[in-house]
Amino acid sequence: MSAAAGFDLTEFLRYWDNARGRTRRLIPLIPGDRVEWAPAPGRLTFGDLVRHLAAIERWMFAENAAGRPSAYPGHDESLASGLEALLAFHDRMHEEAMAVLAALSPEQLAARCETPGGASLPVWKWLRSMVEHEAHHRGQLYTYLGLLEVPTPPLYGLTEEEVKARSRPPEA
Repeated sequence: MSAAAGFDLTEFLRYWDNARGRTRRLIPLIPGDRVEWAPAPGRLTFGDLVRHLAAIERWMFAENAAGRPSAYPGHDESLASGLEALLAFHDRMHEEAMAVLAALSPEQLAARCETPGGASLPVWKWLRSMVEHEAHHRGQLYTYLGLLEVPTPPLYGLTEEEVKARSRPPEA
């Protein structure tokens, strides 16, 4: 039995949609006048991060998973300018990527894909790396919002303080 045989695409897509949703709920919190703000010269802006996440999900991860080369267009402002356009671009790219991924067969999930970096790995493993990539950039969005003192929702419903208050003391 291959490792892909234990990979449930339907369950993964549910998980991925939820993970993407945790990122998506941050986008409306970006101040409208700060969409193209970056914390330092040479760093990605809020808009760059959102455009990058949207475009890479659709045009790299989904394309590679479907056995096609990356068509990643980058993250510049020509893809979506302004908060409303960012949200629409993000949602459209996610919808398109989900359709591509949902159409993958068990054989395609087990097959190897080539990443833009030239690595060859099973598609199901490539999809797992998409989640790690998302978490990395979501963390940047939280940090940027924190630098601007924008209140953000806790990732899983509780703040760190609430988790601590509901925990028992560690055993010595």
